[in-house]
Amino acid sequence: MAEPKSLRRQRRQTSEKARGMGRFWLGLARGVFYPLTAVLARTKVTGLEHIPAEGPALLVFNHVSHLDPVFDAVTVHRAGRVPRFLAKNTLWNVPVLKSVLVGVEQIPVYRGTADAQKSLQDAHDALQRGKTIVIYPDGTITKDPDGWPMTPKVGVARLALAHDIPVIPAARWGTREIYDHYQKRFRPVPRKSVTLAFGEPLDLTAYRGMEHDTNALREVTHLAMTRVRELLGEIRGEQPPTDFYSSARKSRGNDGAA
Repeated sequence: MAEPKSLRRQRRQTSEKARGMGRFWLGLARGVFYPLTAVLARTKVTGLEHIPAEGPALLVFNHVSHLDPVFDAVTVHRAGRVPRFLAKNTLWNVPVLKSVLVGVEQIPVYRGTADAQKSLQDAHDALQRGKTIVIYPDGTITKDPDGWPMTPKVGVARLALAHDIPVIPAARWGTREIYDHYQKRFRPVPRKSVTLAFGEPLDLTAYRGMEHDTNALREVTHLAMTRVRELLGEIRGEQPPTDFYSSARKSRGNDGAA
């Protein structure tokens, strides 16, 4: 893997550490996921230095496969940070996995329930404590047949504007070649290539201190995901579409999402 190993060595003194039993579960996750990603793919990473060594950060990714969190977590950890994901609450029902998720302070998402807003509040709390949050504004694996981002949810803007923190766009490509959920295809061999690119933090100066109404939330969400889409285009060597895929209409649209 290019770049991350040397960066982690540089950040040895500032690398984030888990506490209590979290150390055990983080070590277990590392022992499983580092070898797994190495077996499944050759991973290339650029721009990892944009993730700050300390302090809160919001990482905004595209989402194409259930394997994305595994590759994203390993890569962010190589930058000396422990990523916090917003993940489906049903994962907390899985024995052993629940202990890992609790131990490394992951954030359950309760969709369609009275606790639906709790995940966002937990993410706010984590940022206030200086943690690194990884968010997929698509809300789920993209349904775009070509793998481009869907119309994003505005939760990313709510987090970005509530805290004066680095908001870092990032894109990843190659994981769907290993596991395609919608086609029900798992192809671990031959070994694939996965590429991740991290961009410079977004400049949200124009939105600081202003009223965060619906229009502002949609603008910031669109700004963040447009940059993610551009990075994805650079990785793929393709010109990205000019709007976002809408799964509801099975077409493309550039409206903001609620």
